[in-house]
Amino acid sequence: MINSEIIEIRKQFKHENCAITKVSGCYVDGEKVIKTKFTESFLCLPEEETFKYFEIFKKTLSGTIGKNLINMDFPTETEFNGGTQEFLLKLRDSELKDETLLDEFYDKVIQMYDYTGNYLILLLYAAYDVPGKTGDRIMMDDASEEVYRYILCSICPVNLSKPGLSYHEDTNQIQKRIQDWVVGMPNNGFLFPAFNDRSTDIHSILYYSKDSEELHDDFINQLLGCEVPLSAGGQKETFQTLIKETLGDECEYEIVKNIHEKLNEIIVEHKEKEIPEPLVLDKTEVKSIFAESGVEEDKLEEFDKNFDKVTGENVSLLAANVTNTRVFEVKTPDVIIKVNPDRTELVETKIVDGRRCLVIEITDQVEVNGISVKTSCNSRVD
Repeated sequence: MINSEIIEIRKQFKHENCAITKVSGCYVDGEKVIKTKFTESFLCLPEEETFKYFEIFKKTLSGTIGKNLINMDFPTETEFNGGTQEFLLKLRDSELKDETLLDEFYDKVIQMYDYTGNYLILLLYAAYDVPGKTGDRIMMDDASEEVYRYILCSICPVNLSKPGLSYHEDTNQIQKRIQDWVVGMPNNGFLFPAFNDRSTDIHSILYYSKDSEELHDDFINQLLGCEVPLSAGGQKETFQTLIKETLGDECEYEIVKNIHEKLNEIIVEHKEKEIPEPLVLDKTEVKSIFAESGVEEDKLEEFDKNFDKVTGENVSLLAANVTNTRVFEVKTPDVIIKVNPDRTELVETKIVDGRRCLVIEITDQVEVNGISVKTSCNSRVD
């Protein structure tokens, strides 16, 4: 799914557009014991409650694609003979009216979701009458093309509210506040089926993780039956390893800076073309970036040997995950320099008075701890 498709589903989470018919939940304590379960007709709930649910559902479809929101495809074997995709399809088709299926789903989550503490498993079922679009992308509300039927799962932590004082209107006094268990925003969740090309795709799922580095591998692998993707941080680490393995002892500052600049350049070009899908780097594209950044031919031969070994099979490297587009950082044991990524030429390596130095070009606009200062240059650069 791309951003526009995710936003289209999120827009349903308000009363005027609501396509939700059922909501079910299961509250689990820290000992993995079910405390309560419920299934309700969503629009029969009090309005103040539905607003809180809307907040949770929207949060489950928030974040950055490739980091917090990850598109996954089901392996073929999960679609037959009691596979995970087949089970989720049955759950969707039941419209959350089959208590046996719901109990089976809750049991699977409790068994496979690794979490210390209380949490609430929320499920919604919705049927969205997908409007058609004109050639210039204008919605046609009276030209529906299909009904997109889906379930959304949100797994929310439930924590005891903090102790404190509060005003009690009945007694007109400030007293100790009563602590209760509060449902927080979701840590994980998923949308099934995916809404790819604005249409139902039962072969794919959209997974959500609040922490992009804690994806809950067992939950993805066993409950959803999907291959666990490399996290955003893992992709960045893999790309850094590729640079180190390729350059070896000749990992020069200028080449690494050039790679950073080239990555930022292709990311900007991708955005300017208004391509909705995230920019994915394959082996050929990474090798081209290295070559254009000054990596010598013999080192590129090492790259060919190292790429598959370092990245593994079926690993996607998203350009936005392997570089920091907001800052260029140079770090020594005692000094950290952060530079606008568009002005990396301001930092150079030079020999000053016989010592290797990082040289930063400055203007007369310099501040030290928020105080404007005058600068002078007395050192000689060789």
